[in-house]
Amino acid sequence: MEPSTFNLAPRLQGRRRIADEPCWRPVRHFTSTVLTPQLRTWLTDDGSLTARLMSSGQGEFSVRRLYQGWEVPLASERALLELTERQLALVREVALQLGGETVVFARSVFPIASLSGSLGHLRRLQNRSLGAILFRHPRMRRHPFELALMPGDCPYLPDELKQAQPAWGRRSRFEIAGKRLMVSEVFLSGFTPWVEPLPTHRTQRGKVSAAFRSTTQ
Repeated sequence: MEPSTFNLAPRLQGRRRIADEPCWRPVRHFTSTVLTPQLRTWLTDDGSLTARLMSSGQGEFSVRRLYQGWEVPLASERALLELTERQLALVREVALQLGGETVVFARSVFPIASLSGSLGHLRRLQNRSLGAILFRHPRMRRHPFELALMPGDCPYLPDELKQAQPAWGRRSRFEIAGKRLMVSEVFLSGFTPWVEPLPTHRTQRGKVSAAFRSTTQ
């Protein structure tokens, strides 16, 4: 299936080049000195980030799409999604905002093969939250997280979202009925972590499956 099959909206801005990727590593590679229990609580929370932000009481939640277009994913993204070197995917980058302030930068990668059938509507998200859709899907499964602590001015972040402080990021692969996609989230300086323990009755729909293994080391 070719990208031209889809009637995509035009790109919202000229495409920036990401010269250097963050150093994504599985959670187990981070010592307790670097990944403190408080950090681990929210960085590895496998529930819906959208739901967390909406219930934070820090202002109205909104999504601002920064970019959407067809391109070859980054090398580590291809490995995570098991894509060939030249295989195209739909890349979407958004700013998640509370009260008009951007608190999270999110990047999603949708392989062509995943944007058909029941997931075809994901190419038309516009300014809607992807997480709000994924976590409603009864057949969604999520691979274990990979984390990265990146400089606030790293190439992974759009120029308008660069900051003086380092930023934690996380990413994981989602699977729905055998179709794969990747979501990464970088928590910016305006983000306020939650500290309360997770409720024991949380839905199992979004729970990370222990049967999955990360495809990159």
